[in-house]
Amino acid sequence: MKRIYALILLSLITLSAFAQGQEEEDKFDMSVTLNSDIFFGFYPFFAGSYGSGPVDFTFYGILWSGGAAGGTWGNWTEVGVGIGFPIGDALYVSPQIGLLNGSLTSGLGTPVLAEGIVPNLTMSLGTDALEGEFYLGYYAGFDHGNPSTNNYLHYWLNVGYKVSSFFSAGLHFEQLSYTGGNNAPEDASYAFYQALGPYIQFSDPNGGSFARFSTGGDLRSDEQVTKSGFEQPSFYKLTVGYNF
Repeated sequence: MKRIYALILLSLITLSAFAQGQEEEDKFDMSVTLNSDIFFGFYPFFAGSYGSGPVDFTFYGILWSGGAAGGTWGNWTEVGVGIGFPIGDALYVSPQIGLLNGSLTSGLGTPVLAEGIVPNLTMSLGTDALEGEFYLGYYAGFDHGNPSTNNYLHYWLNVGYKVSSFFSAGLHFEQLSYTGGNNAPEDASYAFYQALGPYIQFSDPNGGSFARFSTGGDLRSDEQVTKSGFEQPSFYKLTVGYNF
């Protein structure tokens, strides 16, 4: 009889530990993507959250390893934390702040830790029929000995329709602008690109893996193109990822 009680007690302890482990696992979400676009080149990205509401802890990281001027960015790396919370049943909002490491925003020419910061906001839309995302980030450089720092504004918006659980399509708008910095002349701001075009996405109906291809034409004026010194008549981005 004592053995039976011991087995019952052991079973209860095991079930309790499993339930606690499952509960912890349910609190954790993460996605990892591999991206390549015409300006930033190839860059891995991860984003995650921990919590079960009403407010989650969020974190993310990006390795901006290549692109149009990758050799001068100093292995540019971004890592950040923040919070996330739902609004209604379809919208998830996440304000975060990131730490920049490298040489792009500091203008130093040598990679340094904490060369700048990037306060940012991400909003995700998800219903049975619609999907979408809005991102806004302001990249501000710190003075590490070089009096000329660089600041940038990067934002995008995409909205799409889920044709099926496997296929969706929609529109993507994205802009990256230089906004000035220390010792920048007046009216120094200009856009590196301003693109609008379609995207298509293929997703595992059971969740998990997905692939997306976004394209677009350049909306900048000839004056903006000349001012930026960066001629880019078209835009494209390829993303493959997995949601854990």
